Amino acid sequence: MTFSNDKPIYLQMVDRLCDEILSGVYQDDDRIPSVREYAVLLEVNTNTAVKAYEQLAREEIIYNKRGLGYFVTKGAKKQILKARKTAFMKERLPELFRQMQLLDISIDDVAEAYKKLTEC
Repeated sequence: MTFSNDKPIYLQMVDRLCDEILSGVYQDDDRIPSVREYAVLLEVNTNTAVKAYEQLAREEIIYNKRGLGYFVTKGAKKQILKARKTAFMKERLPELFRQMQLLDISIDDVAEAYKKLTEC
């Protein structure tokens, strides 16, 4: 995985695991890779992976079964979707609208571009 400099690596790992849950790689109650497995897979320090897993556990996206590993919490996908939609609406959409106004891009222009992208 290539990491960017705009966000801590552990948070990028959190985002990746959430993306995997959203895309169906992991379902409710599925076991996810161990901290060490994930650290090796992404070529990061184990402590960074621990921090990511702790964050996901705090957010109740995953839970630990002692001696068995980490599993996806029931309803995690819904929870991630809700949080991401809220963040999108509050953080990204206002900037998108600002740029659209500056560039004289209408909602109809966006709808047409979206239609073209989704037809492929």
